[in-house]
Amino acid sequence: LLPMAAQEAPRSRYGTLRTLCRLPHRELREALIKHSKTPQPSSVVATAAATAHAQSLPNDGIAPRLRGWAPPSGIRLAVLALLPAATSGFYLPGVAPIDYKDGEFIDLKVNKLTSTKTQLPYEWYDLPFCRPAEIVYKGENLGEVMRGDRIQNSAYEIKMNVEESCKLLCKQSYSPEQTKKFAHKIREDYRINWIVDNLPAATRVVEPATRTSPSRIITIYERGFPLGFKGSDQIPGTKAGVHYVYNHHRIVLKYHTDPDYFEGARIVGFEVEPFSVQHRAGLSGGFATCSPTSPVSHAAPPQPVDGAQDVFWTYDVRWEFSEVKWASRWDVYLYATDEQIHWFAIVNSFMIVLFLTGLLAMIMLRTLRKDLSRYNDLESKEEAAEESGWKLVHGDVFRPPQRPALLAVYVGTGVQVLAMSVATMAFAVLGFLSPA
Repeated sequence: LLPMAAQEAPRSRYGTLRTLCRLPHRELREALIKHSKTPQPSSVVATAAATAHAQSLPNDGIAPRLRGWAPPSGIRLAVLALLPAATSGFYLPGVAPIDYKDGEFIDLKVNKLTSTKTQLPYEWYDLPFCRPAEIVYKGENLGEVMRGDRIQNSAYEIKMNVEESCKLLCKQSYSPEQTKKFAHKIREDYRINWIVDNLPAATRVVEPATRTSPSRIITIYERGFPLGFKGSDQIPGTKAGVHYVYNHHRIVLKYHTDPDYFEGARIVGFEVEPFSVQHRAGLSGGFATCSPTSPVSHAAPPQPVDGAQDVFWTYDVRWEFSEVKWASRWDVYLYATDEQIHWFAIVNSFMIVLFLTGLLAMIMLRTLRKDLSRYNDLESKEEAAEESGWKLVHGDVFRPPQRPALLAVYVGTGVQVLAMSVATMAFAVLGFLSPA
């Protein structure tokens, strides 16, 4: 069949199916010809096609013989082997590139608030942030579920290649209890986690000026960015002991275009530069602290969270072209380093392993002690010949199982899955695999 199919395939997309139709089964041949015109990704294409054709035939003695009939197993295997030529592939959710057109809406998703001090995550809307009309949970993939992510929609409006400057998200009037919640989270070093096109936000921070060099903006690629900061005498415009929240975010999205391979643009970078600005209303309805011509800067007075406060939440959107391709957009995250050591998680894992090891040793010790004491107290050789307890295992070692073929399949499958998991983890550690 394969040489015949190779000769017929270039003539038609479904030449392989037509080659099978030369088999000495007239009913199957007619059914497959009819089915090749409308292909379906079914694993039982021959059986389904023959049954459908049999039901459409007149009741002349042929239809009763075809109803409930299935082709021989060899024909089914040949059809299944050649079926991929008539099917199309698909991407898993979250790993397929998305091509955006100019002006197309881009969803900015908010994730949980995390801290390396407490290791206790909180949902984004546990704090009184600006809320959309309806909060929707948006899970991406299995890895995010295993990490305990709580991905939700947001009220941010971002469109492809459409820049925004000092756009108002909402105005919130906070009570003293609500500002205390912000101050507590800032004190515990909680960080904000956003996602755009399945890409986590990178952090843009300002390196303070020194005697020999001025201040400059550096990009740190790590998950999340700070919720706020604590004032000190070394930070101009702040008071020691007072907490300040980042209420303005400059969203920088990097895109890549290649008209020869795809239409539109693909997002290859997502950076956020947080600002703390105590906005003041302007005379013309905007803000006196920022405008399209004078963007927000770090020299503006910061926004404190102390007592009852009115906070304006604003954001900018910037678009930058990048030469980085979509397949390489995760490389900067793979080489990022985390300077903070998660001592709590390390100690917690060590204590769990130590506790489980001690529990298992205690159970084994009690079981073996009981058996050993029984063997030591035997009074006669007849009793010594009788074995009990864990020593009876030696009689089952060389006893064949009831279904050896099924056991071999289970063992082989488990070994294969284990080997592939170890190989995948090894390649991921060495940097050969991209999380995208």
